[in-house]
Amino acid sequence: MTKQERADYIGKELDKLFPRVGVTLAHTDAYTLLIAVILSAQCTDKRVDEVTPHLFAVADTPEKMRKLTARQIETIIRPCGLAPTKSKNIRATSQILVENYGGAVPRTFEELEALPGVGHKTASIVMSRAFGVPAFPVDTHIHRLSKRWKLTRGRNVVETERDLKKLFPQEEWYRRHLQIIFYGRAHCSARGCDGTRCPICAALNGPSKERHPKRKRA
Repeated sequence: MTKQERADYIGKELDKLFPRVGVTLAHTDAYTLLIAVILSAQCTDKRVDEVTPHLFAVADTPEKMRKLTARQIETIIRPCGLAPTKSKNIRATSQILVENYGGAVPRTFEELEALPGVGHKTASIVMSRAFGVPAFPVDTHIHRLSKRWKLTRGRNVVETERDLKKLFPQEEWYRRHLQIIFYGRAHCSARGCDGTRCPICAALNGPSKERHPKRKRA
């Protein structure tokens, strides 16, 4: 298969397995989405969704959030892990939004990525989900599966994102981002598949010994 044929096959299989990709990370607007994504670093979406109702009950706008101390925020978000760093970033980001953007979340990648605790993946999720800008957020899990499926030779998530954007139509980018994450969790974890066991890996790669049986010695 060519790389494009692999991508086309994967897209069809993902649509069969995950025809409806619901909203991940509960939020009500661009700001609460931004904070939820910051909290999701090295934390499950389920855990974030358990914590954010408590946080947003206290402060669901940057104006309210900046009035809290980093220690107050940390106490609420501690179950998400990395709480000392995340709390400082959340407060600093909220302060910047109020002072520089009138309390609104900026609508460009450059401005978002300049905020404390916001990297390209976080910015991509906010731009796509909140503002409808085509983006293909790539994390380490998508990077791992994309290499396993031979869709990229990217050495990092930036190169992998570039390659995936060439293989999938723009209108599919965000859906594929979610579907690949869901597939990895359900079928192809780092330890649960060696690149030949799960349905998509088996179809694309398959055990080489089955395709090329060893010859018996005379």
